[in-house]
Amino acid sequence: MTPSPLFRSRPDKGPLTGLSAVVTGGSRGLGLLLAEQLLRRGCAVTVAARDEEELDRAREFLLRQRPGGRVRTAVCDVTDRAAVAALMGGAADAFGGIDVVVANAGVIQVAPVESVGSDEFRSAMDTIYLGAVHAALEALPWLRRSRPGGRLALIGSVGGLLAVPHLLPYSAAKSAVAALAEGLHAELRGDRVSVTAVHPGLMRTGSHLAAEFGGDQAAEFAWFSALAGAPLVSMDARRAADRIVTAVERRRPRIVLTPLAKAAGLTHGIAPALTTRLSALAVKVLPAPPGSGNVVALHKGHAVEGTAERELHPVLRRLRGWGSTLNDRAARRLNQRTRPAAGGH
Repeated sequence: MTPSPLFRSRPDKGPLTGLSAVVTGGSRGLGLLLAEQLLRRGCAVTVAARDEEELDRAREFLLRQRPGGRVRTAVCDVTDRAAVAALMGGAADAFGGIDVVVANAGVIQVAPVESVGSDEFRSAMDTIYLGAVHAALEALPWLRRSRPGGRLALIGSVGGLLAVPHLLPYSAAKSAVAALAEGLHAELRGDRVSVTAVHPGLMRTGSHLAAEFGGDQAAEFAWFSALAGAPLVSMDARRAADRIVTAVERRRPRIVLTPLAKAAGLTHGIAPALTTRLSALAVKVLPAPPGSGNVVALHKGHAVEGTAERELHPVLRRLRGWGSTLNDRAARRLNQRTRPAAGGH
């Protein structure tokens, strides 16, 4: 498909106007809002995820927000480098090149370490870390050819700046993404390709429904969904997406979102022993693992939600009710309230 030359050459109305962008994990949650922000700023956007039906709903959402916008979708498993190569080639063919890439695909596993096995760590590394590696390596030839200079954003997490209890597979993979972003930033400076490391704290994206829960699944679901939606702790996801795309637009090397995440990252950098001790104290108030010692299959938040409402202790039920209202609302808006497949955060 040959792009319209009018689209690529129309007068510039901003740094991103007329550029071609790719967002992996873009069918729901934060990824969907990042695609929306890129579209609003004049990009032609290719949204990639594993689930075709989810992608169809994402396209409808984006075109409602931006009628007439240039949006295409692509089914892609980011753990498969050949599939990512095909994704980038298709986006370049459709829109005359690639100028912006956001690697956002991820999975979240919430469980004590006694309730996860090596498969959970491998899944997190394959999707979060290798997914970012594949996106970066396959995008680079196109980003190097971008006339204004390419922009690459890797979505990490505060969980990649310090280890978060009951999120160890996620934290380990996000830590690897943080190192990848820093290394690419240093090595690509001479190639006119900017690399932005993005480390959000908790955001109201509805991710509690797509996350996987182990151990005492109802209790794990309760604390995670409550904190991820608590107004004083978490951040509005659309505001977060706006700040992330602004950082990419301005070629900032690093952005950390939410005051709590900034404080945690700074404290860990200055006094890592202190934050490690505080994490150990946090474990004492998190749900205890089941006594059997057997690792059982983790279940998605969609499956755990109903059980949690029935089985939770009244105190935990009130905690979930207090913190998760805004997050449940975000889930309905951001394509999370349906059958999940590995996609965005």
